[in-house]
Amino acid sequence: MTDDTDAKLIEAGRKLFAGDWQFIWAAPAVEQLPPMAGLEIAFAGRSNVGKSSLINALTGRNSLARTSHTPGRTQELIFFDGPPNSGLRLVDMPGYGYAKAPKTQVASWTELIHKFLQGRASLARVYVLIDARHGLKDVDLEILKTLDRTAVSYQIVLTKADQVKASELAATIAETEAALAKHPAAFPHVLSTSSRSGTGMAELRAAIVRLLDERGA
Repeated sequence: MTDDTDAKLIEAGRKLFAGDWQFIWAAPAVEQLPPMAGLEIAFAGRSNVGKSSLINALTGRNSLARTSHTPGRTQELIFFDGPPNSGLRLVDMPGYGYAKAPKTQVASWTELIHKFLQGRASLARVYVLIDARHGLKDVDLEILKTLDRTAVSYQIVLTKADQVKASELAATIAETEAALAKHPAAFPHVLSTSSRSGTGMAELRAAIVRLLDERGA
């Protein structure tokens, strides 16, 4: 891909995410999902990985997605509609791997995530967020296996990249990309981001625009 193409995608991504984004729906169960419309991009990750902060940074809004210092706060699938005629929705998925939540609650979240992944034809990609300070954990690998089984395209996005040294970040990216070689539904390239500094946001927006172009949205 040429630098010119990259620049066009980055500019298109800037315009898309500078538009009007609105919360439209919260679904605590698969039976309560909104009707499918356009393409959906979902964000998954361990509790406290920074999903809501990333969605806010991506859209340039401080409070579009609710953030919390309490892990496991998001217990529903939260939908955000993009600008009119964009054909895009963002989905904030419940965080997984929060051990202190009641087992029945964890089971409910897990079932919701799995059913959503299996039956949502409008779901174009899942961005799996991984804390750059910790890398892939066993609980993340279980989610990747689920995505492989459901044949949902997914890509790893490292969060909190500003909190690790450049050499450590490079090593984590290399280790993660090596692990992804074993996962057939995974996009091989890892993105690194920081919601606090804005690092990587332009590249993530551009990746989403590229996906929309590929899917003809």
